[in-house]
Amino acid sequence: METLPRVEYSGQVSPSYDCLMRAIIGLLSVVLTMAIALGSYYYFFKASVSETGTNPVQTISLTGVQGDLLQIAQAERMYWAQNGTYVDLDKLTSTGALTMTRTGRDGYTYSVDATDNGFTATATYTAPIPPTTTGALPQHYPTFTIDQTMVIHQTD
Repeated sequence: METLPRVEYSGQVSPSYDCLMRAIIGLLSVVLTMAIALGSYYYFFKASVSETGTNPVQTISLTGVQGDLLQIAQAERMYWAQNGTYVDLDKLTSTGALTMTRTGRDGYTYSVDATDNGFTATATYTAPIPPTTTGALPQHYPTFTIDQTMVIHQTD
């Protein structure tokens, strides 16, 4: 039986192989870090829905809608103080009592029902409801109203 010659291993790796392995490991760690960051962003800010049925991005949008309703109500109060009557949304903007030019925000549209004794400003979600991701709770789009008492009411 023939024996194989013995080869001594010095434990050193060629410099080009070492450089290649460092580059591959560095690239893999960057890709893994980006995947974790994007997954976390999507989960926490886009797909996650709280118990109230809103995600953080939608919550910011709903806060803006409520702020717009307060602006409309303030304009109604100012117009009433100057003219002794309440008016609709078009009249508020055309007279300059309301400087907000938009009639909606992020799928919500605004309307004002005015009478001699009061008004009701309403924000209703009219855009198509976006599809929900698998496993996520459906998003909630409440209707908001405000009247001369300056209290915002939410209707589900």
